[in-house]
Amino acid sequence: MAKHNHPEPPIHELDAHKPPEPALDPLSATPLYTQLADAIARKIGSGKPAPDGPIPSENHLADEYGVARLTARRAARELRERGLIVTVRGKGSFVVERPSGSGNEPRQA
Repeated sequence: MAKHNHPEPPIHELDAHKPPEPALDPLSATPLYTQLADAIARKIGSGKPAPDGPIPSENHLADEYGVARLTARRAARELRERGLIVTVRGKGSFVVERPSGSGNEPRQA
């Protein structure tokens, strides 16, 4: 019986992939939707996505972070309540243009 060895991909191919998103901690006392909202808030704070730019859909966020769609929906609601995004029905959710240092930081536990 022949043993099949699969070679590792070349280093340059590995560099082309974006790093994985930090995992959410389901065992944390902080609800998953808050963890997800904090992760997105950090991205918004770093300028990606840019002000007036779209954030991924709830379905995309659920897939990307491995959570239920309702968790992603609750995270989006949390971001709206924080004033970080605005949602336009049928269009999506977009980053609100804000002056720096005006509350983009994640909540403290």
